[in-house]
Amino acid sequence: MTIRQNHYLEQRGHTWYYVRRVPSRYQSIDKRRRVKKALHTDSLTIAREMRDRYMDSDEHFWETALAKKTGETVQESPEMCRYRTARRRAVAVGFDFKPFPTLLKEEPTQSILERMQTLKSDEITKIDTQAVLGTIEPPKDTIRDAFKLYCDKLSIGETSRKSPEQIVRWKATKTRAVEHFVALCGNLTMDAIARKHGRQFYDWWGERLRPQGSETRTYRPNSANRELGNLRQLFREYWTYQGEEDRENPFRKLRFKDTPTEATPSFANDWVQSKILKPNVLDGINAEAQIIAYALIETGCRPSEIANLLPENICLDADVPHIRIRPTANRELKSMSSARDIPLVGVSLEAMKRAPNGFPRYRDKGNSLSAALLKTFHTRGLMPTKKHRIYSFRHAFEKRMQEAGLDYGLRCTLMGHKNTRPQYGDGGSLEYRRKEMLKIAHPVSDGLTQSLTNLAP
Repeated sequence: MTIRQNHYLEQRGHTWYYVRRVPSRYQSIDKRRRVKKALHTDSLTIAREMRDRYMDSDEHFWETALAKKTGETVQESPEMCRYRTARRRAVAVGFDFKPFPTLLKEEPTQSILERMQTLKSDEITKIDTQAVLGTIEPPKDTIRDAFKLYCDKLSIGETSRKSPEQIVRWKATKTRAVEHFVALCGNLTMDAIARKHGRQFYDWWGERLRPQGSETRTYRPNSANRELGNLRQLFREYWTYQGEEDRENPFRKLRFKDTPTEATPSFANDWVQSKILKPNVLDGINAEAQIIAYALIETGCRPSEIANLLPENICLDADVPHIRIRPTANRELKSMSSARDIPLVGVSLEAMKRAPNGFPRYRDKGNSLSAALLKTFHTRGLMPTKKHRIYSFRHAFEKRMQEAGLDYGLRCTLMGHKNTRPQYGDGGSLEYRRKEMLKIAHPVSDGLTQSLTNLAP
């Protein structure tokens, strides 16, 4: 049993060393593969004490460094500190920490006897006993506490490349699910959430999806499934972090059958040419918003992709003027296939000539851009129906390419969609792409060109 208590200790000659691998979840903030420190003692008793201090120091460093990546501080309750200490002590004497009920349920008798045998040593302390047998009470985090832990620490890999605006939107959808659950079931502790609560949340959403009398249904199964999925993920990530990844998930396999969402309608060609491409039709809103609106028409980009263009990705002096849609260290794209190069033609080329340095006013401020454009388009009668959106430019661009017979692979490349066919080559040269795009470009009048000349962001 002595070997058990020498976990993370190695002896070289007469000297003891503290040696351990950096856990995988901390490798993003600690580039060392292994931690190795000479303890400068030949006493096993002293080496164990020093090993315990180094373990605590390393764990604290790793947790703090992870928290700093999101700008948060590590603040844990005394109960949580004791619980984490117990888990570390279990590892220090060579065992995985498991709560006592789990231990009885999952561990073979021989393994439990081995744990008991270890505790016979005179050197064993009360915390060692609690750690090895899993008798220390786990922390009583509520679902709101767990969600804060998830946002502060557990989601770092998911949010590290998101911009501040993207993080706000990401967090808002997950917060909504948690608050709906709290309103329905209460702010329960995580260990108290059971299958009956998962069913209760599922049934509550089922009633919201059911049309009442002659009323049309205002919610869709996709919304319910998103919230169920967010709660399922929160429960899984929280208990994995606590070392109980096998705990049964109360939201498992609860899902409504998806229904297709109604597609955003596209702008008709004659509507764009007769209404939106009229000179001075967007006068009155700031120049950056006007330029972005025109840039959307012949690029098919998402509004956020244009708004967040950096100067180095606006290539107006190239043989084929184009824009480069790329992720940055502080902003991710919707998908890997969203990274692409798009030639500038027609009104989009004329517009981007007025914004060689991008759009600092709307960088990472998509909500402000949408509000400015939507208000203008609705008040000036530039939306054919109430269902049309600024995103309708993107749908119109794809529809024009399809109707003009442009190659499917090229359409996927320009739209930033994943190509379901086998990929050969890089989607064609910029010159080829421009030649094909000119087939669908709207004519630009002299009056519109003149009105664009007067724009200066």
